[in-house]
Amino acid sequence: MSYETALRALADPTRRAIVEMLRDAPQPVGVLADRFPISRPAVSQHLRVLTDAGLVEAEARGTRRVYRLSPDGLGGLREYLNTLWDDALAAYAAEARRLADTPQRRSPFD
Repeated sequence: MSYETALRALADPTRRAIVEMLRDAPQPVGVLADRFPISRPAVSQHLRVLTDAGLVEAEARGTRRVYRLSPDGLGGLREYLNTLWDDALAAYAAEARRLADTPQRRSPFD
């Protein structure tokens, strides 16, 4: 999935909280729903958005569906953020070089 899809999915605080909960261990929807002041169907809808974004996977275990983070789900978002970080560092380095090459003005108080 694209980083835009991941960003849209993670824009909602409930979905971010679900991702945080799934960091520790896979969990069924009922356990997740018990931790929110919203209905189980609402949590299921959030899980659907996360699944469609490729961030979460579901596995059938008997009559339950257990959700876990997708191993590659954040890959596109991570690559995008790394690009932003690399660009910011390059701009900082270029500015530092420019300042180092600029003659320093002397203060009239020197």
